[in-house]
Amino acid sequence: MAIILYREALNQALREEMRRDPRVFLMGEEVGVYQGAYKVTQGLLEEFGPRRIIDTPISEAGFVGAGVGAAMAGLRPVIEMMTFNFALVAIDQIVNHAAKILYMSGGQYRVPMVIRGPGGFAVQVAAQHSQSMESYFYHVPGLVVVRPSTPKDAKGLLKSAIRDDNPVIFIESETLYGMKGEVPEEEYTIPLGLADIKREGTDVTVVAWMGMLHRSLEAAEELEKEGISVEVVDPRTLRPLDKGTILNSVRKTHRAVVVEAGAGFAGLGAEIGTIITEEVFDYLDSQVVRVTGANAPMPYARNLELAKTPTKAAIIAGIKTALAI
Repeated sequence: MAIILYREALNQALREEMRRDPRVFLMGEEVGVYQGAYKVTQGLLEEFGPRRIIDTPISEAGFVGAGVGAAMAGLRPVIEMMTFNFALVAIDQIVNHAAKILYMSGGQYRVPMVIRGPGGFAVQVAAQHSQSMESYFYHVPGLVVVRPSTPKDAKGLLKSAIRDDNPVIFIESETLYGMKGEVPEEEYTIPLGLADIKREGTDVTVVAWMGMLHRSLEAAEELEKEGISVEVVDPRTLRPLDKGTILNSVRKTHRAVVVEAGAGFAGLGAEIGTIITEEVFDYLDSQVVRVTGANAPMPYARNLELAKTPTKAAIIAGIKTALAI
């Protein structure tokens, strides 16, 4: 396997899918000449030209709407958001159009498009650029929502997202773009809707994604020194959610902790906790524990920013609460 950066894995996925299918094109702010705000699209304009790598004005509603129309006409657009916080400007196009056209047309029109870009907390980009936007989309019927946590997952899931016939919300992370990881050199895809066990364990199941996944793995490693065996599950796709993998893990460990960076109220952690309680209640030896971000806008000050998101210590405390120790 090759060792490459998260952003390089995404670049490979885009390049391979554009070579494979001439219907795939990329559109967004600074994706061409500047080669991407985070260099995910580096070199693509040179290879594919301005008809398939399209720099747009600063108008998310405009270019997302154009992407919906292009997808309805038979193309496969990949729309880049410079940050997913800006998707709010295009929320009508995403929620009222991309997500609903298949249903409202009686199956006559599909919208095979991917809307991708960074989301969640970063480093001192303050309240308007640090939101965990998956919570805005995963309850909308018609949308697929993906959050890949490793370079391998980023590449395999993006390739599957581009090939999918539904609109896919594909949220990456600024803090992971520089992360290195193993990525197969041969052709591969990862199915949407399939979770992955990132660490085997026997005492407690932790469900986490993106930056919280990596903090949970660090917490699990530290707890191993105390003789506590933590299983860590990465959903990868938040909608559709792979309930089977999560529930089977809880059946084995009998305890569950859900970790998410966003504010906890009405978050995915609440949904996962409810699913576990409803479907495997008889296997539980304690309540499902949620570890979430504080219910406040993201501060700019670094010390307060660190306090806003769950720390490794908070995750360890949550695990010990589930274990009643």
